[in-house]
Amino acid sequence: MKAIIFDSGSLISLSMNGLLPELKKLKSFFDGKFIITEEVKREIIDKPLTIKRFELEALRLRQLLNEGVLELPISLGIKKEELSKKTEEISDIANRTFTAKGKEIHLIDSGETSCLALSRILNEKKINNVIAVDERTTRMLGEKPENLQNLLQKKMHTQIKFNRENFKFFDGLKFIRSAELVYVMHKKGVIQLDGETTLDALLWAVKLNGCSISEDEIQEIKKIK
Repeated sequence: MKAIIFDSGSLISLSMNGLLPELKKLKSFFDGKFIITEEVKREIIDKPLTIKRFELEALRLRQLLNEGVLELPISLGIKKEELSKKTEEISDIANRTFTAKGKEIHLIDSGETSCLALSRILNEKKINNVIAVDERTTRMLGEKPENLQNLLQKKMHTQIKFNRENFKFFDGLKFIRSAELVYVMHKKGVIQLDGETTLDALLWAVKLNGCSISEDEIQEIKKIK
């Protein structure tokens, strides 16, 4: 068994670009599960259903959940209590790792934290998984936490300190972005668009809707055969 754990941002990016039908098609090529946590469900379905501006997108995402394209952690045997406990642990560690002027920096919110927590649980259960997240801070926390110091210093214009001992709690987490997902969609032929610029258009579309990807990275992805 394997799983892709979707954070809110990656699904919102795909939804805003009209790519949810393609996500459904991509699921047919994936020998595993597309998972969202209860926290992510609240962010992309439950709360948006009460806001007219976002209601249509929420309805489309809810339909994917109802159809089983997206599933909740219970489908992998993960109970709410277990995930809630791990989410609290991860939140406490992540948001105590960096400090500025003696105050702890709040790095990640509940949706992202629940995705990290679920990934940790699945790793412990030897279930292969990857987290689909577009937000750079979250990915850096798992991939290059040392580099977050420089990023935060540039954003906050102040000296940042960190607790290196906390970094070990994020070892082994794996990430992809909506950019990589649309590349796979294009490669698998689920994008029904002709033209040499289709992949470029897809990558720029997700970039402009919140995916943290540079122009150089877009060019590198386009070179992959």
